[in-house]
Amino acid sequence: MAWVRTVPESDATGIVKEEYEAGIKRAGWVYNIVKLFSIKPESLEAFINQYKVIMLGPSKLTRAQRGMIATVVSRINFCRY
Repeated sequence: MAWVRTVPESDATGIVKEEYEAGIKRAGWVYNIVKLFSIKPESLEAFINQYKVIMLGPSKLTRAQRGMIATVVSRINFCRY
């Protein structure tokens, strides 16, 4: 598996710090996918906004159905998390 430099939680500022803190509040930790975007804060912000539209926005699918689709796609793509 490749290694990607990320911003440590102790060094986070701005939007990165906000999203790290939100992740800790929500799940108890920061997901690696969020850390992946940490070196480019404008990309992190775009990713979070896209996630909110796809997973939390209006849809004919329930949130659970969208989560199941994401799980299946991750499995098909051999994603480990």
